[in-house]
Amino acid sequence: MMSKVNRTIGVLVAAVALTVGFVSPALAAPPGIPPLETARTQLAGLTVRADGPMTGYSRSKFPHWITKPGTTCNTREEVLKRDGTNVVTDSSCAARSGTWKSPYDGATWTAASDVDIDHVVPLAAAWRSGAASWTQERRQKFANDLEHPQLIAVTDNVNQAKGDQTPATWKPPLRSYWCTYAKMWVRVKDEYGLSVNQAEKAALTDMLGTC
Repeated sequence: MMSKVNRTIGVLVAAVALTVGFVSPALAAPPGIPPLETARTQLAGLTVRADGPMTGYSRSKFPHWITKPGTTCNTREEVLKRDGTNVVTDSSCAARSGTWKSPYDGATWTAASDVDIDHVVPLAAAWRSGAASWTQERRQKFANDLEHPQLIAVTDNVNQAKGDQTPATWKPPLRSYWCTYAKMWVRVKDEYGLSVNQAEKAALTDMLGTC
């Protein structure tokens, strides 16, 4: 039989777990965010040129939210699990409950329907900066990349306001996140050999200056 002391300890541990899990959800943190000096070096190494045309662009040329081999989970569902706290999924891997804190605006959500998975470097922005010449396979990898800081769970209407804009014309509402956002953007562009335009590079330089 459990002693009174053990029961008391169990209650205290559960209380701590509830406090950590439900009151203070962690910020989404994609993998591979570089240190500041690495990001600065990567930014300096990016090709600077004017954006290419949108001719031929379609989101369908970047197949996304593909199902992970050997599972029932697609890419969106994987990011929801990664970036959320206490995420409960059903047999089809759909998130039925959980808590998500959007790093772009600091908002906290408890319904997956309020959360979008943002492509840090938007698909259309990638198209204009080099992806137009990629194979379909490479574009699919880019659109579903869970190994680099390219996908993140954020407030849906904030993601929609961003659209396909670069940091030259859109930055996260929370200025305190500009540093991290710029490091993620630069890392992805460096990984995929994408170019930046002059205004984009200037904005990224300024954002890294807030670190």
